[in-house]
Amino acid sequence: MSDKKRYLPFLLSAGVIIIDQITKALIVHFIPEGSIGISLFGDFLWICHVRNDAVAFSLGAGFPEWIKYILFIGLPVLLMIALSYAIVAHRFDEELSSAERWCIAGIVGGGIGNLIDRIFRSLRVVDWISTNNYGVFGMERFPTYNIADAAVVVSVILLVIIVLFSGRRKKIR
Repeated sequence: MSDKKRYLPFLLSAGVIIIDQITKALIVHFIPEGSIGISLFGDFLWICHVRNDAVAFSLGAGFPEWIKYILFIGLPVLLMIALSYAIVAHRFDEELSSAERWCIAGIVGGGIGNLIDRIFRSLRVVDWISTNNYGVFGMERFPTYNIADAAVVVSVILLVIIVLFSGRRKKIR
């Protein structure tokens, strides 16, 4: 893989970050926190404004602030650095396909999008997409999320599919 191609997946990271931050800025500007701005398809899709001071499914909401700084900013920064390194490092050329690098770049973009919120919005991530779950998994509504969250989830799902169905056999060392 040429050095130039090695950095191309970061275009996806940048795109996710830009779209995520623009949509969050629009939500913050136009929809008061804690309210629904738009309801579409009955009550299936709400465009709303909520703030999450924890991680997925509000895990860690009750943690002391100093622990949140470590777990919600410090560790994710290290993880984003490690994943970014995996995208560009020559040492992973045999382990990672181009598609896997693009999936990792989607995770990096989503991770950085939410890190920006945690750093510049007092550990509170702007979430704005709420969908009706119709009681599936015991939830009336799926937890509210944003573009960064969606990018991470979709990228992880695609990465798992690629790894499972790639047909590559890893050598046991």
